[in-house]
Amino acid sequence: MNVATTTRNGRKFALVPIADYRRLVGKSYALAPALPEYPPVDADGTCNALDHARVSIARTLIRDRRAAGLTQQQLAKLAAVRQETISRIESGKHTATVRIVDKLDKAIRGASKLHKHASHS
Repeated sequence: MNVATTTRNGRKFALVPIADYRRLVGKSYALAPALPEYPPVDADGTCNALDHARVSIARTLIRDRRAAGLTQQQLAKLAAVRQETISRIESGKHTATVRIVDKLDKAIRGASKLHKHASHS
């Protein structure tokens, strides 16, 4: 297939018809699991703080992991934690320890630097 390209700010991009773009984006969203939902708010406008914190951490971890281009398995290996631990945290139903969150954050930051460097090469 012959693909048209353009270069902007030193980065090369492929040009695709908008219909193909929408089809591809639709597939990627369909394959990616949805982010966990925040807990419901009661009549007073409040919700369970622990449940809210768990979901907030889960959503941030999922977004950061995806942005770094990592699967749960890859992140687990980089952070030296079990993949099941990441899965439980990303479900928003389990509490992560500060130690585990710190290990995950360091691994993601390290992978993000590599990911950005590779995409600019």
